[in-house]
Amino acid sequence: MDDLPIDDRPPGGPTMTGRVALVAGASKGIGAATAEAFAAAGAAVVLGARDTAALESVVKRIEAGGGRAIAVRTDVADAESMRNLVGRGLAAYGRLDAAFNNATDGPMPAPLADIDAGEFDRGIATNIRGTFLGMKYQIPAMLQSGGGAIVNMASLAGSAGVANLAAYVAGKAGIIGLTKVAALDYADQGIRVNVVAPGTILTHHLERAGENAQRAAAAAAPMGRIGTVTDVAAAVLWLCSEQAGYITGIVVPIDGGQSAGIKPPQMYKQGEPMQAGSRRD
Repeated sequence: MDDLPIDDRPPGGPTMTGRVALVAGASKGIGAATAEAFAAAGAAVVLGARDTAALESVVKRIEAGGGRAIAVRTDVADAESMRNLVGRGLAAYGRLDAAFNNATDGPMPAPLADIDAGEFDRGIATNIRGTFLGMKYQIPAMLQSGGGAIVNMASLAGSAGVANLAAYVAGKAGIIGLTKVAALDYADQGIRVNVVAPGTILTHHLERAGENAQRAAAAAAPMGRIGTVTDVAAAVLWLCSEQAGYITGIVVPIDGGQSAGIKPPQMYKQGEPMQAGSRRD
């Protein structure tokens, strides 16, 4: 077991020296980027996902940068698998200080009545049950370590409906509800629980969708660009750090302003025709 001295409040940006962080759903994309961000900040990292080969690749990148990490094959919807993930982390590093529950799954987009019931159940099992099981085993480990911080992955779609994404929207909305309850249950026991709710992020899914989809996604964001996996990783790291020590039970949108409201590409004056190329203001 490693001896990990605690650096409580370092100067500068978020630092996790001496801490142990767990990332469920760490094989690629946002999960992998967040695992690498934890390691770069000084944390030992426990990585969980179903794809062991992909996890090992993340571990190698972390180790190449001088960090420490272990990979554990994990099915987030299975209670024993999630218990094992936390247990392996405790066995390797002796404590748990931060966790990011990031895994997701579910049916392809389709109108609600066309979604297979089993596929809907898979989406709910991964998102809601997986997040519940993550917290169920992470919280006792954090209590043993004197407290900690959990961040759960929701989505802008968890706060607003999105056509053809019934299972995804229901799952992400459920994660937001679970998070708020957990935050209240453990607010006076040293454990903070928050949610990140990304908008459109450039992951492998959007990369495969091509340039037209990427341009449309960028145009939908008031900031005029697509978010990156490092945008999300930075927010998760901050929420798990002492810099966010008085924050719990909130939903943090990472969406380039989409949740703020509507920013039309062009404006018009009442009673006057809109001119081509008119500015928003």
